[in-house]
Amino acid sequence: MKKCLVSGGNGFLGSHLIEKCLENGLEVTVVDNFSTMKSSNLPETVNIIDKNVEDFYTEGNFDYVVHLAARPSPEDYIAHPVDTLMSNSLGTLSMLEIARKSKGVFMYTSSSETYGNASIIPTPETYWGNVNFTGIRSCYDEGKRYSEALIMAYMRQFGLDTRIQRPFNVYGPGIRPDGQYGRVVPRFILQALKDEDITVHGKGDQTRSFLYVDDWVEATWKFLTKSGLKGEILNIGSNKEITILELAKIIIEVTGSSSKIVHLDSREDDPFRRSADISKARKILDWTPNTELEVGLINTVKWVRDNYL
Repeated sequence: MKKCLVSGGNGFLGSHLIEKCLENGLEVTVVDNFSTMKSSNLPETVNIIDKNVEDFYTEGNFDYVVHLAARPSPEDYIAHPVDTLMSNSLGTLSMLEIARKSKGVFMYTSSSETYGNASIIPTPETYWGNVNFTGIRSCYDEGKRYSEALIMAYMRQFGLDTRIQRPFNVYGPGIRPDGQYGRVVPRFILQALKDEDITVHGKGDQTRSFLYVDDWVEATWKFLTKSGLKGEILNIGSNKEITILELAKIIIEVTGSSSKIVHLDSREDDPFRRSADISKARKILDWTPNTELEVGLINTVKWVRDNYL
């Protein structure tokens, strides 16, 4: 039986990926400090280690090592900048060392945030980024960018089979909507279900490209398990842009809410446009997103209603 180690496996993306791993007969170990989730999302068959990834090491060997541990919500990582940097620096080093000892495949979940306020839309993997490396979001952006540099160094110096993915705004059932953990889709949904004001930062003309979690899992599984992808870097996202204001209006319609849209101050260093060039993923994974935004939102609304109301 092949073995897989996943950091941050109790989180939104991790729990979905682990379900896929178990379906395919892998033995799964998770290291997670439960800092961004209320409780365990994982079945009893998973070996769970409650620990910070930057402090973790094991003598075990794994066929696959996946580093997902992170604080992905802007409010959360801005409130915990040092913790955010540690999981994406020392944490990356810890997981790389385990993969190197195991001679396994190492996959890192980076972020579209590495591109910053991109000047090329849709943004290809070859774009170098336009970021404020000392700004309020730099704890996340630069942690991800440093991790990518370290991973490529391990590949070049030690011959490690590394793969880096850059997800674009993944959403779906299981994503936490409350407090500082709520990213834009679940936060809008929870506000709409409660008939509260939907809070849009700035004018709402900034764009994002949203990817349903099932589509992310399909691409990630292929990327992790397909042979011959050593050193590859892939966008996993969508090239269908939508403004945040349009998103709020769709969610009001889908939920049948009486919520009003109110505008807050713009976020500092918030990228204005975001859209993924996924031509490379289409080519090497034979993958394309299949879930329309409204369908994904309906599924996510049901999950939020069932779990938070």
